[in-house]
Amino acid sequence: MYAIIKNGGKQYKVQEGDILNFDKMSLEPKATIEITEVLAVNAGELKMGTPFVSGAVVTAEVINEGRDKKVITFKKRRRKDSKVKRGFRRDYTRVRIVKIAA
Repeated sequence: MYAIIKNGGKQYKVQEGDILNFDKMSLEPKATIEITEVLAVNAGELKMGTPFVSGAVVTAEVINEGRDKKVITFKKRRRKDSKVKRGFRRDYTRVRIVKIAA
């Protein structure tokens, strides 16, 4: 059984026991989240939502919060003596999918 959920403008294909990094949510570890924005559920047969499947809920448990590795962007314009170097670290909340109810 799997589900396709929407979180933070992104879509994830999840199964029970999967571990995902969502955008930071400022929740305590061991807290539970109920995700109702379920786009599709497959439990033997595929149910597609318009846009969401009614009555479908994905339950997740917060593991921890953290920061990703730094991503470096570097732009250079040749012969113009112009260059820009920037770094970015994304804050995330790591969750474990506990239950998919359709």
